[in-house]
Amino acid sequence: MKIGIFGTGTVGRTFAEKLIGLGHEVTIGTRNVAEKLADTSKDYMGNPPFSDWHKSNNKIRLGTFSDAAAFGEILINATNGAGTLTVLDSAGAKNLAGKVLIDVSNPLDPSHGMPPTLLPHLSNTTSLGEMIQKTFPEARVVKTLNTMWCGLMVNPALIAGGDHVNFLSGNDNEAKSEVKRLLYQFGWKDECLIDLGDITSARGAEAYLPLWLRIWGVTKSGAFNIRMVQ
Repeated sequence: MKIGIFGTGTVGRTFAEKLIGLGHEVTIGTRNVAEKLADTSKDYMGNPPFSDWHKSNNKIRLGTFSDAAAFGEILINATNGAGTLTVLDSAGAKNLAGKVLIDVSNPLDPSHGMPPTLLPHLSNTTSLGEMIQKTFPEARVVKTLNTMWCGLMVNPALIAGGDHVNFLSGNDNEAKSEVKRLLYQFGWKDECLIDLGDITSARGAEAYLPLWLRIWGVTKSGAFNIRMVQ
């Protein structure tokens, strides 16, 4: 399958590597290809420059956001949530129309220090997932995987044998079924996938982030998740 990814940070790279390993074709999108390849600085977590990573992962195509959107049969939004709508606008509404758009991002605001807070205009009575669907009504938005570290997103078996939960929100049930098929390839168990309902339920999944960030701050590790007990 052809998959387009928006975002060249740690999350986007993690998805790209996993998907290539599973035999998919991947184009990862950025704002300016030449600038991205010329950038030799490490990110804020000390990860190597994108150019170094790309040389080691040369099966992954690099293009503009529009290139990635046009290429992908399924699209993954792995951008910084605060800039997501701008990125998707750059990708082009016509390139998003009719396609499953997996949104794994969160509307975090780090401008007041750590841990970041949720952006007020994208939380509580709305969510980033909802705003994506509202702004691009012809896209088939599914919110999922945003409640955990990216290492677990693509490899749930890293902890507890994969016995922990992941949520899905979206208006299109067939789109959610398509996303589940991809999640099964990552190793997610069907019984661990919880459909919260339509895209408004993304408010709950995104609202979990302030707690997740506090736990991460205490444990100094992202290798944790939640399990539902009834």
